[in-house]
Amino acid sequence: MSSSTSFKTIPDEAELAEVKRDLRFHPSQTVTPLTLTRPQVQQFNDQGFIKGLSVFDTIEITKIRTYVDELLAKVSAEGGNSYSISSAHLTHGPIYDLVNNPRIVAYVKDLLGENVIGWGSHFFCKMPHDGKAVAWHQDASYWPLSPSKTVTVWLAIDDADTENACMRFIQGSHWKGQLTYCLSSPEEHNVLSQSIDNAESYGEVINDQLKAGQISIHSDLLLHGSKPNESDRRRCGLTIRYCSSVVRAAQGWNAKGVVVSGKDTSGHWGNPGRP
Repeated sequence: MSSSTSFKTIPDEAELAEVKRDLRFHPSQTVTPLTLTRPQVQQFNDQGFIKGLSVFDTIEITKIRTYVDELLAKVSAEGGNSYSISSAHLTHGPIYDLVNNPRIVAYVKDLLGENVIGWGSHFFCKMPHDGKAVAWHQDASYWPLSPSKTVTVWLAIDDADTENACMRFIQGSHWKGQLTYCLSSPEEHNVLSQSIDNAESYGEVINDQLKAGQISIHSDLLLHGSKPNESDRRRCGLTIRYCSSVVRAAQGWNAKGVVVSGKDTSGHWGNPGRP
């Protein structure tokens, strides 16, 4: 499929209801990981996330941050905001390169297997005192994908800690399946459109504190979110979405999937080239 095929960033509720989806957690079957340790793979299966994985050193992440600063300035000048840069790998070569980065992909392969698709890239950049929260949610609820064999890599462009509203996880909540959610109102100042009530009743809250250049990886069914950034520091992260090649995408979303490891034996994913 051509990479020019149209797709919505987030389908509406009626469209998602038309897609038959298997939204159960499928544990990693990796027995002999090459980059992660066995305990880390087991932690992902049990708790739904791994955090504090090193990828880029100080020099490398500084170079990446400089590029991101320039990209954000350009998008803002064109009327966008710090949350509006989505599917960036389809339009920006350096982001395409990050999706394909072998150090990141090596971690992901140890969870998803050899055949991996990188299909999403979205900046979540909380500016100082921006007042916006990301309510508790599950990524899988937004996506016309099945089965639920997708992970999100969160790359810290800036240091992320409790002071500047790092991401938070509900440990073990990925085992609960898809949870009932409600649509957010404008008064909630929520970056996303969904929120799950009483989320903290599903498990312990874990702060995903990361140094710039580190990543965390979480299941698409794990409850997560973040508070408003009330500090004087920015908190910018790039989310990269990866799935097993056995996953099927409806509504044209397969057009944006890049083969980052192994093969797409069915030819389902568009596999666009570097922009």
